[in-house]
Amino acid sequence: MGMRAAIVVGATGLTGTSLVEQLCENDEYVSVTVIARRAPAYSHPKLEVKIRNFDTLEEKDIEFAHELYCCLGTTIKKAGSREEFEKVDFEYPLTIASLAKKRGIPHMLVITAMGANESSPFYYNRVKGKLEHDLMELGLQRLSIIRPSLLVGEREEFRLGEKAGEKVLKLVKPLLVGPLKRSRAIEASQVAKAMIVIALYGNKQPVTIYQSQELAKLDFLEKQDGDVSREQLFNWDKRRLSGSSDEGDKVNREVVINRDKYKIEETVVDKEVKFRRREDK
Repeated sequence: MGMRAAIVVGATGLTGTSLVEQLCENDEYVSVTVIARRAPAYSHPKLEVKIRNFDTLEEKDIEFAHELYCCLGTTIKKAGSREEFEKVDFEYPLTIASLAKKRGIPHMLVITAMGANESSPFYYNRVKGKLEHDLMELGLQRLSIIRPSLLVGEREEFRLGEKAGEKVLKLVKPLLVGPLKRSRAIEASQVAKAMIVIALYGNKQPVTIYQSQELAKLDFLEKQDGDVSREQLFNWDKRRLSGSSDEGDKVNREVVINRDKYKIEETVVDKEVKFRRREDK
């Protein structure tokens, strides 16, 4: 049994809902705090829910935790305007990150989007790119940027565009090979699981970007004795990047930022580091 504490914002959305459930069921966590504008339907002895107005969040609303998971996100249609969309997808995450830094929370994991880029011709991706940039400028101890492709799963609300996109991607999935693998739709529950794997065993660099094709492969190992290498944990023994002929296994490098300045790592390969897996209880 671990002694970790987590904070989740965006816990009532597709990925956030699954994330909260998985965190509560994970033996490494003894406390999961949700900060939300409305209470989630899920309940658990480990779970504490704080109903807050995100427009007036203060430092006292953010307690110390080992990880801050940010799954905030909406659509322009649901938000009602670009201004309200930016408030949810940009202003709130940045404000919460700033408060978390003051509280000394060592690690923030934030969901943005595949193709996030300040210079993108697409408004949605520009906002996500701006968020990534400003979070990097904030100087958090550790920042993990999660870039999924189209998320699939059962949402509370119906999103016509996403449903249509989901059907199209299912039809063309066999054609999405090589570098196109990164465009495959991904289950929200898998993204949530990948975030926990990253939190517990991922790269300790100041900034790491995880692309959708990487997220799809991250998983917990079955219980075993002895040491577990990071390469085994991330299933990379089967797809060594140095000799892979599969373009989809090569890291997407479309991020238009100064990597030296932010010390960004886009792969999590460190053969010298090993982890002792806890026995299940």
